[in-house]
Amino acid sequence: MNYLHVLLLAIIQGLCELLPVSSSAHVIVTEKLLGLDPTSPEMTFLLVMLHTGTMFAVIVYFWNAWRRDYFSSQAAFLETCKQVVIATVATGVVGLALQKIIEKGVLRGHPDAVIEDIFGNLWLIAVALAGVGVLILIAGRGRREPMATSNALAGRDVRPAQAAAIGVVQGLCLPFRGFSRSGATISTGLLAGVTRQAAERFSFALAVVLTPPVVLREALRLFRPRPGHPGLAHGEIAHLAAPGCVGLVFSFLAGLLALRWLSQWLETGKWQWFGVYCLGAAGVVFFLASRGL
Repeated sequence: MNYLHVLLLAIIQGLCELLPVSSSAHVIVTEKLLGLDPTSPEMTFLLVMLHTGTMFAVIVYFWNAWRRDYFSSQAAFLETCKQVVIATVATGVVGLALQKIIEKGVLRGHPDAVIEDIFGNLWLIAVALAGVGVLILIAGRGRREPMATSNALAGRDVRPAQAAAIGVVQGLCLPFRGFSRSGATISTGLLAGVTRQAAERFSFALAVVLTPPVVLREALRLFRPRPGHPGLAHGEIAHLAAPGCVGLVFSFLAGLLALRWLSQWLETGKWQWFGVYCLGAAGVVFFLASRGL
């Protein structure tokens, strides 16, 4: 891995992480095309840094809107916290349950198997891309309501049942690379009756809550030896720090650009075109998988 690889992966991650097209699918395919191992500790470290960059992009992009809508009053803040907690708990329950089912059931023939072992499977990525593409198409061809306006209790734009549904779908995204988190959660919100603006802001508020524990979990895994990967020593982490920081900066900048694009398309009723793209990308990944990539 060199700085050109880092720059390319950072731009792809930054754009695709926040657009509803699955950054994981694009990053993993790019890594394979570059001859890199997506499951290696080095690539996991880089991905941790890239995810951190996109998280900061989300905070910077939405901060003014969140401050106006979610922090405008104590009532609005508490209402929003309630919906975020409901969604996050649903995500945790579903995500952890799926992880155990996959590790103890699907991969039971491999005693040291962990969920990360399926992340590089292009067949699964293609199926996940196709699935989220269909979901986005269905949601994008639904009703055409105007964007939500700010109000003192913006958290009420998402009701408990809607928050739970969004959280459940977010949990389904965790183990399956290719099933875009933003695409799935925003589409679920739209189908559940949440306005476009509220669905977008709530989805990315959940991302900011979810990203730190996921990043920490992946960072801790770097030091744990696994079959085929001995884990990283502290000296190796220091060696990877510089390219990791470069990746963080460029994923942050690409993320800001992606969020502006997403908001414009969501506001102007072009959401379904992301679904068309995901279906096309699924076809490409199917082809690459059939070629043994």
